[in-house]
Amino acid sequence: QVRVVESGGGLVQAGGSLRLSCAASGRTFSTYTMGWFRQAPGKERDFVAAINWSGSSTYYTDSVKGRFTISRDNAENTVYLQMNSLKPEDTAVYYCAAGRYRDLRFKRDEYDYWGQGTQVTVSS
Repeated sequence: QVRVVESGGGLVQAGGSLRLSCAASGRTFSTYTMGWFRQAPGKERDFVAAINWSGSSTYYTDSVKGRFTISRDNAENTVYLQMNSLKPEDTAVYYCAAGRYRDLRFKRDEYDYWGQGTQVTVSS
């Protein structure tokens, strides 16, 4: 069992930056692939970024490539999402998720444990 808790959301102007954190419990954290998803009002929860168990591989949805960076610290059981050059269309609830795989995963149903989400609002 892995419990994940997101933090770091907030209100920021377009062009600004935020760093989201995801604190995970459980001794098996370092063996899990981790992902970030987001859900805007009235829309489905979409994939944003993923990182494999060791941090050696990452993947991003096209709309955030070059602006967002996912990273992890296995010693601290924490995953981060650094978000730069934020746009109003990045406004959403951001969710952290853990999947019982070592390699990258991109689909919601491949993740087993989810946090409650943190709101990110980007004003124009």
